Amino acid sequence: TTEIYTLSLHDALPIWDTTTVLTGALAGYYKKIKVAHVEAGLRSGDKYSPFPEELNRALTGVIADYHFAPTRKAADNLAAEGRSKNVWITGNTVIDALYMGLDIIKGQSEDVYLKRFDFLDFTKKIILVTGHRRESFGRPFENICHALVELAEKYAREIQIVYPVHLNPNIRNTVNAMLKGYSNIFLVEPLEYQFIIWLMNRAHIILTDSGGIQEEGPALGKPVLVMRDVTERPEGISAGTARLTGTDRQVIVNEAARLIDDAEAYEAMAHAVNPYGDGTACDQIINIIKGF
Repeated sequence: TTEIYTLSLHDALPIWDTTTVLTGALAGYYKKIKVAHVEAGLRSGDKYSPFPEELNRALTGVIADYHFAPTRKAADNLAAEGRSKNVWITGNTVIDALYMGLDIIKGQSEDVYLKRFDFLDFTKKIILVTGHRRESFGRPFENICHALVELAEKYAREIQIVYPVHLNPNIRNTVNAMLKGYSNIFLVEPLEYQFIIWLMNRAHIILTDSGGIQEEGPALGKPVLVMRDVTERPEGISAGTARLTGTDRQVIVNEAARLIDDAEAYEAMAHAVNPYGDGTACDQIINIIKGF
């Protein structure tokens, strides 16, 4: 029987996840094992952003025998690269994981989560922040931190900012130097998956440079401000569920302020269509593989 070597790309995995995928795909090629690429076809068009994910994904696409694209746009990207055979649009498995996680949470007492975040006042608007991109190290990331400080000061009585701080010292050093000491900015350690999705579900808006959260936020009906110049997930931008701000301090502040102050603008983003699947990607992929 044909061996299928399946690989998963998801930003919640270790920091070099797409490098692991690429080396795994190479190993499959060297052993003449069929390679199936989950989350195939994501492209920003800039090989240095996201770094190193953009080129890792493109190179894996050259090697892969079977391509499971999350969206039509991702499938079109593969076709533009000359890969239209053995391509299926399945939605993204990140949405499957999100829905599974939410089901687990529903089966537990909410007290577990309220206790974990007992430092927060949920009568206020919770702003969830994640940031770790390598291409933002240095001045761009300092601009992000300046924007967070400005928002914290401007809405001192209305919002609380929660930031699970990435372990990379390039991030932690900057965050700790610039964001500590503000009464409504809470710097916490990285969260287990069930806690981060619970918090996403309770947040008012999400500011992020993550990939997966650009899909999870819209699935939860949460407006997402993407603190990057380009994204390999443009579907959320087109659908209106997410907006690119780059790392420009004033753009981040203005867009966040609009969602805090303007209920109509908020509802327009919160009720946009989630373009990343319905939570059945895993079953679709399994059934396709069974058919080989």
